[in-house]
Amino acid sequence: MFKKILIANRGEIACRVAATARRLGIRTVAVYSEADAHAKHVQACDEAVLIGGPAPRDSYLRAERILEAARAAGAEAVHPGYGFLSENEDFAEACAQAGIAFIGPPPSAIRAMGLKAESKRLMQEARVPLVPGYHGADQDPALLQREADRIGYPVLIKASAGGGGKGMRAVEKAEDFAAALASCKREAINSFGDDAVLVERYVQRPRHIEIQVFFDTHGNGVYLFERDCSVQRRHQKVLEEAPAPGMTPERRREMGEAAVAAARAVGYVGAGTVEFIAEQDGRFYFMEMNTRLQVEHPVTEAITGQDLVEWQLRVAAGEPLPVKQEALQIRGHAIEARICAENPEANFLPATGTLAVYRTPDGAASFEVAPVRVDAGVREGDAISPYYDSMIAKLIVWGESREQALQRLDQALAQTHIVGLHTNVAFLRRAAASRSFAQADLDTALIERERAALFGQPPLALACAAAGAVAHTLAAERHRETADPWSRTDGWRIHGGATRRFDIECEGAHHAVVLEHHHDGSMFLGVGGGERQAFEARARGNGRHDVTLGASRWLLDVYAQGESVSVFAPQGSATVTEVDVLAHAGEGSEGGRVTAPMPGKVIALLVKAGEAVKRGQPLAVMEAMKMEHTLAAPADGVVKELRYGVGDQVAEGDALLDFEAAAPA
Repeated sequence: MFKKILIANRGEIACRVAATARRLGIRTVAVYSEADAHAKHVQACDEAVLIGGPAPRDSYLRAERILEAARAAGAEAVHPGYGFLSENEDFAEACAQAGIAFIGPPPSAIRAMGLKAESKRLMQEARVPLVPGYHGADQDPALLQREADRIGYPVLIKASAGGGGKGMRAVEKAEDFAAALASCKREAINSFGDDAVLVERYVQRPRHIEIQVFFDTHGNGVYLFERDCSVQRRHQKVLEEAPAPGMTPERRREMGEAAVAAARAVGYVGAGTVEFIAEQDGRFYFMEMNTRLQVEHPVTEAITGQDLVEWQLRVAAGEPLPVKQEALQIRGHAIEARICAENPEANFLPATGTLAVYRTPDGAASFEVAPVRVDAGVREGDAISPYYDSMIAKLIVWGESREQALQRLDQALAQTHIVGLHTNVAFLRRAAASRSFAQADLDTALIERERAALFGQPPLALACAAAGAVAHTLAAERHRETADPWSRTDGWRIHGGATRRFDIECEGAHHAVVLEHHHDGSMFLGVGGGERQAFEARARGNGRHDVTLGASRWLLDVYAQGESVSVFAPQGSATVTEVDVLAHAGEGSEGGRVTAPMPGKVIALLVKAGEAVKRGQPLAVMEAMKMEHTLAAPADGVVKELRYGVGDQVAEGDALLDFEAAAPA
């Protein structure tokens, strides 16, 4: 076994590898960028080495700096995690030449599976089922258009060297193909340095089912069953579960053996995932192989009881696989939810900011098989920057049945409290509770199909949110009271009671909240002109309040950041603003500009100064968190001035262009 390894990654996977290595008595070396100087993974390791600036190309993608750090630290092996250099054959080759073990497959296997077109040819020879399509080297746009017409629409354009949904577009009709192809190629060259694509038939109502495989250096190979990853947005996974609902033992064996054959065809070693597109009737087709550990590997660990990171370390050290195929069994059901910094209501726009509050479910474990597990590379107070992936944490639950796992997932999400930036936690609760997911009616269009239930839903009831905000304010005021009776803030009067008004904004609407203090100490609360009801609030400490309003009683967790108050209840959550009317007197709005919704880089300007545009017309394209985001005209009008050029970095809120809306007709 190794004595010291370097972890060439960041975030939760670096923390996970460090935890497993420590359990095995292996010392670890972290690498970090200037943006990650105080990151959790740096403190999780025994040593740490600065390798460059915040952008990945200046740090985590600099293979030579990582190898220099490994040699200087005396590391015997490098664990690449996932993303960055984990599927880079040149990096794996450089490790071998430096005499440092690469904890992953041989470079030849990465190369064979890295180019989608080449991998399709190999799979055809290995008799693994394939989707009809074009996988050739000729990338002439006219030829690709003809091939798409031959295959028949809808078709899927995919970056040949890509993954993670980048450089991928579904095209419904021939006239849309050219624009989609150009967008795919642009995103592919920016993400992978290669704009080659392949074109395939777009399977209707497909399920995304992948098989976890593992091979050692002694020729042994197994499959650790399947994961269903059908719930996706922008071709990126949202919810993953194992085993796949509705999977028969016969189909499981057939898919598992096909996955093993696919890996064996390229001389695979280590952990890998063979991804399939599956029809609703069970037919399946090879899609690609990810030659690394996957983000969703914890659900496989949960149902098999195996530690896949430990397997990686042992196999890379030359040990045989610890179990044979016949010894592997499925127990129970596991679901993983990816908690991300993003705004689902704004087309999943990535978010940046500070984790002012980051609370995980009571009793949750980290990096080990447990009924509730949270894998994260962040702590409360950490910043989510624009340089890396938007994932904050992974929440994994296990149950004896899928129904129990779903119940645990909802409860755990309700106990996940994040304040300081937009997240998808509430969206994940709705997705898991949707009819389609609850009944396992799964395909990759589930989010679109359930759009009415998933988007535009009201947050926590206004009365509950307002009661929580008032309870928090009263508790904070009581905390400041002293023995001086004049410091009391309970509204007591010698004669009669007192009335107090709170101005609250929620979901863009203003509401007046009236609190009555009666002489006998009782309180009544009226929200938005509604009937005033008996109100009680008892602080339990650490932001938790026992609140009663009329016949309703809630246990609320409330966190305040300035005027912003976030209220969490078992039923949901909401953020309201307690408006200090006097403090905001005289404020106005800027208007007339289209601003950057997040920090990033301008990669395309689609209009010129003086150009007339229509509402919804694309104006510019930004790149942030490894994704493209198109900014559209907010109304009919004229572009007055462009303030930035292609390639410029912009901060959140920067005015990209001046815009003058047309006068109402």
